[in-house]
Formats: sequence, structure tokens, C-alpha cells
Amino acid sequence: MISSRICGICAVAHSSASLRATEAALGITPSEQTVLLRKLNLDGEMLQSHILHIYFLAAPDFLGVGSVIPLAETHPEVVKRAIRMRKLANDLCCTIGGRHVHPISAVPNGFTKLPAIEDLLVYKDKLEQSFEDLNASVELLKGVKLTVFEHPTEYICLTHHDEYAVYSGDILSSVDGITPLPEYKRKINEQVISYSTAKHAHTGQGSFMVGALARFNNNYDKLKPQAKQVAESLGLSHPCHNPFAITVAQLVETVHFTVAAIERIGKLAEQGIREEDRSYKIKAGQGVGAVEAPRGTLYHDYSYNKAGEITAANCIIPTAQNLANIEFDMRAILPEIWDKPREEITLTLEMLVRAYDPCISCSTHMLEVEFE
Repeated sequence: MISSRICGICAVAHSSASLRATEAALGITPSEQTVLLRKLNLDGEMLQSHILHIYFLAAPDFLGVGSVIPLAETHPEVVKRAIRMRKLANDLCCTIGGRHVHPISAVPNGFTKLPAIEDLLVYKDKLEQSFEDLNASVELLKGVKLTVFEHPTEYICLTHHDEYAVYSGDILSSVDGITPLPEYKRKINEQVISYSTAKHAHTGQGSFMVGALARFNNNYDKLKPQAKQVAESLGLSHPCHNPFAITVAQLVETVHFTVAAIERIGKLAEQGIREEDRSYKIKAGQGVGAVEAPRGTLYHDYSYNKAGEITAANCIIPTAQNLANIEFDMRAILPEIWDKPREEITLTLEMLVRAYDPCISCSTHMLEVEFE
């Protein structure tokens, strides 16, 4: 309940990572039904967040307007489509978690209130119908000319042997392979830096990227066939080293998670949803939980004493992991654009930051650029 307040956009991801850390510490193994519902909840959060970024933050750049406000005047059908798609995803999360922002139903070893399968089947129908909007979204991005900027980096995300990892898995690096999740500190190192109130994260190789493009690059073979077809139609090659293509990768994932959500609801309908025993024993322990939030891998690490009180906690947030790599990209792109007009330089740098889909407070259409 407390950890979901870290981010209103990624409340389900924080809640899920928190639950997984607690269950790892207390030795709890949730049921298949619980895991399916949690994955479905994460599908919904991925959809609503990706649509938010694609349409409300990136589309104004693509369509040449200052923000979504004038976009509603110049392209009302685009904004209506975005609102429609986001509402569907938000409503799905609300049905599973009790509400989307700061969910209340998900608890250790289960849910305090289970959704009715009849309600989920309504969402299954709506998700199937949403492919009309998804196809229109693909057509929208087909008309976008991305900034050409190839800048390879290290890509990090969760990986799982039999699915496109979001809810569970080990840490996969494009540079040095797999690190077991409990050993995350061996791979991800946070550092306080002198010129910022935000920490930077590094690996042994330097800065790195997390998020949709990192997942696309590392786990491409686990994408649903429909998502791979969208990637091909949009010219998103595998692997891709252009950070401006993160938005395209998000649309590819939007198709993937739509298909995944439809399949999960179908499986829940086949198995039925029933009340389960949620009891467990309190004991001392330490556990790490990680999920893929829309913006990248999210880590929660808790230590409990025998009374069930948290004595130590560590959270590593996706946007914080990307900050050093954003600077890495900025330093690389500046020599390529500094002969451009100042307004164009500023806009390009703003678009680069926005491409990473940082938390809302970091995504505003304003960047202080000093020219000397």
C-alpha cells in the first residue's frame, strides 16, 4: 500500500515488486491464479502507460504541436483514440486491483477481492475490438520520421525462459548475460553524483538502458507474432540502437501486451476464478522482487525481522537507471546537431529525454539549455 505511492503511473508495478519481495522474504509461493491475475494487471499498466507516452508526450512532437492541448484542436480523432485506449487499460487494472492508482486488492499470497470472470470476459471482447485503434496507431507512427541517431549501449531487463518477461525472471544484460535476481547489486550500482539530487546507476561497463527498447532488444524472440509483425511494418530492426525508437518499441509492446492480456483472460475463464487460502506465517527473512515497469526494471529489496517488521529496504527505480544513459546520449548527439538553429537543438534534446519516457515530472516540454 505504501510502496505503490512511489509512482501513480506505475503503481501496479511498485505494488507487484513489493509483493514479490515480501513473498521471497517470507517463503510464500502464490498460486497460479494469483500469478495470472498479477500478470494481467501488469499487462493493463503497460498498456495505459505506453499509450500515455505515445499519444500525450511523443505525438505532439511527431505532429508538430507544442502539447496535447493544441493536438486536441488539430487532431481530435487522435486524442479521442488515445483516451479510449487508455480508459480500457485503466478500467482493466481497476477491476483487478480495486483501483488502478494505488491498487488495494493485491496482498501477499493472493487478493482480498477477486474479479468476476464475467467482467474479465467483457474486457477480453473490448481488447479484441481495440485492434482497430492499435492498427490506427501503427499507421500514425508509420508517418513519423525519427531522428537518425545510432548509439549502442548496454541493454538490461528481466528475462524468462518461456515468456516475454515482465512479472518474473533473472537479469539479462546484452553485454555479459544473466545475473541471478538475488544478486542484483552485483550488476546494478547506484551512485550519488555531485551535480544532481538524483542518483545515477552504472554497471561495470558504464551507463545502460532499461525499458521498452531494452526489452525489445534482449527478449525479441519471446514477443507475440502480432507484435513482431508490427515491428517489421514500422521498420524497427532487431537489435535497434536508436534511443528515439523507444516510442516505436512501446507500440510494439502495446500489441504484445494486448494479445497477452486476451490470452490470460482466456486461461482464467477456462480454469475458473475461485477463493483461495491466503494465510502464511510471519518470519524473519530477506527477499528481492523485480518486475518490468513500463519504463524498465524495478527492484524492491526488503529485510524482515521475526515480528514481520521491515528493518531495511532498497528500491531502484527505472527512470533513475536511465538518467546516466540519457546524459551519455546527449553528449554523443550534440556534436551532430550543434550547427543547427538553437530552437532545433533544444527541441532535439527535449525529444531525446522524452523518448526515454521518464516519470511525468521529468517529461515536460521544457528544457533549460545554455549556449556559450
